[in-house]
Amino acid sequence: MTTVRVREIAGPAGRLEAMLDEPPAVRAGVVFAHPHPQFGGTMHTKAVYQGAKAFVRTGCAVLRFNFRGVGTSDGAWDEGRGEKEDFRAALDFMRSRHPDVPLWVAGMSFGAWIALTVGADDSRVTTLVGIAPPLSRYDFETVRTSGKPKFFVQGERDEICPLKEMYAFYSRCHDPKELVVIDAADHLFDGKVLEVGDAIEDLLGDWNE
Repeated sequence: MTTVRVREIAGPAGRLEAMLDEPPAVRAGVVFAHPHPQFGGTMHTKAVYQGAKAFVRTGCAVLRFNFRGVGTSDGAWDEGRGEKEDFRAALDFMRSRHPDVPLWVAGMSFGAWIALTVGADDSRVTTLVGIAPPLSRYDFETVRTSGKPKFFVQGERDEICPLKEMYAFYSRCHDPKELVVIDAADHLFDGKVLEVGDAIEDLLGDWNE
């Protein structure tokens, strides 16, 4: 695996701290969004890190970045509005670097809302991957009705998005879709982060669009 130390990308509020992992041969480009900035979420959140490494093992280039005001990224928290613009800037970066491969989005918790809602509306994005999406706290309707392939990873004991909410949402999601539930895992997958990586490999390792 090759890790390119991209220290920053250009964002609408200034520079965004970032890290790009690229395998020798790239089959897709993934932009991966982290959990809520005001509750400690960063691009180094353990489940995000393990998920990104899993994508790389399946042959994807993965861009992680810190939203505005997180780490050394410029700007300040903007209640999701500016964070969506940050994510769009990250998509622009990945598309410019890898113009000829499929573009996927992934996110965890708050980052799942950002990534999936932006990705559902962006014609360049072909695949949506959500980890522990907080379904009752944000509007995922455009994700639910999207015809793009949707993959979800959920903890059995998620206290933010109870499993029954995921099952109800998933049952109403348009196809194609797949869901992996990690036994006994909470919202942050404490003690289970390696299983997040395993789930991503299982879901997307052989995925062909």
